[in-house]
Amino acid sequence: MQLPPFSARSHAFTEYASARNWIGGSWREPLDTQAESLDVPNPRWGRPMARVALSSAADVDLAVTAASAAARNWREIPIRDRAQMLYRTRDLLLRDLEELAWLISHENGKIFSEAEAEVRKAIECLEYGCSLPNLASGDQLEVSRGVSCEVVYESLGVVAGVVPFNFPIMVPMWMLPQALLGGNAFILKPSERVPLTTLRLAEIFAEAGLPAGIFSLVQGGRAVVEALCDHPGIAALGFVGSTAVARQVYGRACATGKRALCLGGAKNHLLLVPDADPAVAVDNIVASFTGCAGQRCMAASVLLAVGDVDALIEAVAERTRALRLGTDMGPVQSAAAEARIKSAIHAAERAGARVLVDGRSARPTEAGYWVGPTILDHVSPGSPAACEEIFGPVLSVIRVPNLESALTIENSNRYGNAASVYTTSGAVAQRVMDNVEAGMCGVNIGVPVPREPFGFGGWNDSCFGHGNLTGWDGYRFWTRQRKISSKWALQRDANWMS
Repeated sequence: MQLPPFSARSHAFTEYASARNWIGGSWREPLDTQAESLDVPNPRWGRPMARVALSSAADVDLAVTAASAAARNWREIPIRDRAQMLYRTRDLLLRDLEELAWLISHENGKIFSEAEAEVRKAIECLEYGCSLPNLASGDQLEVSRGVSCEVVYESLGVVAGVVPFNFPIMVPMWMLPQALLGGNAFILKPSERVPLTTLRLAEIFAEAGLPAGIFSLVQGGRAVVEALCDHPGIAALGFVGSTAVARQVYGRACATGKRALCLGGAKNHLLLVPDADPAVAVDNIVASFTGCAGQRCMAASVLLAVGDVDALIEAVAERTRALRLGTDMGPVQSAAAEARIKSAIHAAERAGARVLVDGRSARPTEAGYWVGPTILDHVSPGSPAACEEIFGPVLSVIRVPNLESALTIENSNRYGNAASVYTTSGAVAQRVMDNVEAGMCGVNIGVPVPREPFGFGGWNDSCFGHGNLTGWDGYRFWTRQRKISSKWALQRDANWMS
């Protein structure tokens, strides 16, 4: 079976093929013929565009068997030849960019421009992978007369990744290029909420010449994640999702001897000081907390308003009110997300916050899952709106008298994903960069995502495991180092080393 092209070129409701497993280079239904299946809803319309059957541990085992057989030959292929397949994949992603972007927009809900940007970012991640043959050559040094030491990077075998709903193709591409170039076979479990884009990715890999079994898809929920953690044939696991699940996955995977790197949630802080440039700060703040309907781990959650910044906050509110829901910002992903986000807004208002911009009743159509952009002012620093991840288009404003108070609040939060400051002062920017508890920081940038080759990863409860998932750290995570010391002749002036 070959997938049909996704024909939509607008937001008009469009059905698509149901999600299946991709194992050994072919489409497969779950082994359990009575497996539960779920709707895959289009969030803009609130009705299913496809279905996905939930697999079991038996399907994971089938994928590991196919991947193990394929990996033995794959790791023998020179890295430059492996890279050629990624080059061809890049060309095919560019060819199908519009189709993929519309598919993401339909299954995830984000507006088309955001979906297109996601595909382009995925391609950028792939391009970094294509450069690895020039970076991963290892080091060699004559450490003593007649004695040389070198390091080479070798595959782990079969590895796996579990990815969230908010970036159906970009987050897989945080993992896949480095893992595949490292000589591994990769098993991906997409979110059961958005399993469709990765179906196209599987066929694109096959068209690019990736051998059968090197890339596998296993659709499912918790049972599949647990099976990936437990399976003795899987050597490493990457995960992106909520902090609660990231902690559990990290502990379970490591208990079986795997290496694991699990990225969790966030409560990102923006520090706004009176000398901030309004032309830079206002639109940037709005874009940070409303982009992708706030459903990204790098979105602004808290605005720490330092001193007298009333005019700037009112400008942010005015710009927020001007956003067109459905055009400038899409729906949230599910009915449950809509209910949860609105409940958090209600709770903040009951706790004393002023709802400066209220998106609870905003709705461009009767159908779909909608929450308009919302700004909560005068939020108490210890309240749930200030401390807990809402994962929606909600900005909590906390008023503080000075920079030290802002830093104290930022540092007391259990997450450590991202933090930014808006200022025209180099001294203020440096003080914030030196003192915030966050792994990814920005100066006048509200979404400080490190672009390739810099690695993506936060601190504290935003990351479980060592290092970053992308960039050079990613390649090191998906490979193991072999250190080789060599001596070929006895030296007359031998020392303790030789």
